[in-house]
Amino acid sequence: MAAGELNPMAARTATTQTSEVRIAHSPDSDDAFMFYALATGKLRVPGLKFTHVLSDIESLNQAAQFETYDVTAVSVYAYPFLADKYVLLDCGASFGEGYGPIVVSHHAIKKTELKGRKVAIPGTRTTSYLALKLFEPGVETVTMPFDKILDAVISKEVEAGLLIHEGQLLYAQSGAHKVVDLGVWWQEQTGLPLPLGANAIRRSLGTDLARQVAGAIRGSVAYALDHREEALNYALQFARDMDPSLADKFVGMYVNRWTLNFGEEGRRAVNELISRGISAGLLPPSSRAEFLVE
Repeated sequence: MAAGELNPMAARTATTQTSEVRIAHSPDSDDAFMFYALATGKLRVPGLKFTHVLSDIESLNQAAQFETYDVTAVSVYAYPFLADKYVLLDCGASFGEGYGPIVVSHHAIKKTELKGRKVAIPGTRTTSYLALKLFEPGVETVTMPFDKILDAVISKEVEAGLLIHEGQLLYAQSGAHKVVDLGVWWQEQTGLPLPLGANAIRRSLGTDLARQVAGAIRGSVAYALDHREEALNYALQFARDMDPSLADKFVGMYVNRWTLNFGEEGRRAVNELISRGISAGLLPPSSRAEFLVE
């Protein structure tokens, strides 16, 4: 068996012995929507019990280094550092198609004026950070919890902040100014959607179990898209500071056709991001992405 491959024998053992699969993802409305069917028992997989763990994406990126969870959301930027431990599932991803993480400031500045400025970021392994550094390598960064960044910008604790999750839709009503939408910039540069986060599964679980889990996640996404109103009602409890219409918009941005299946274009986008990260010296030359395609 080649190094890094899933172990078929481990799969057979895991299938008969593993009764619980720990799935870790962000405590956000889009992830809640995606996992609605699995979390509420609308969708069941015989012989498997799914336990959901909620944590912010940077914490999940760090936990994945220790294989803390069987299945975990990871930033696409973080994945190459974890590729010896995890393989990417071909479903459950978040792409920004002409939109994405947004740099905002407390006063209007041009996107060409970011060099040398201090920008708050949600983590140094987040895809938003990689996109920012590809856009402007000369920014200074300070890391803070993603849900504190907008307040830090408004209070002038930092000159600018990199917003992910619902902050992308809420910054204007707080009085912040958009400097650049990195999803727009990426699409202008590449013609591709920006791959932000994905689900990864531990290699040690084996191919058979990984495919069972992938099918369950894809089924959960499909169920939510087919039963949008009930899934959205469930997801609203995780929609920080968003009214139902805004939460619906946010969910639509990040749970869509890309979430059901990366497809060839989605995989190309991931590889392009990794390639540019390598060229910028932000990823090791050996970095790669490996997908479990059903």
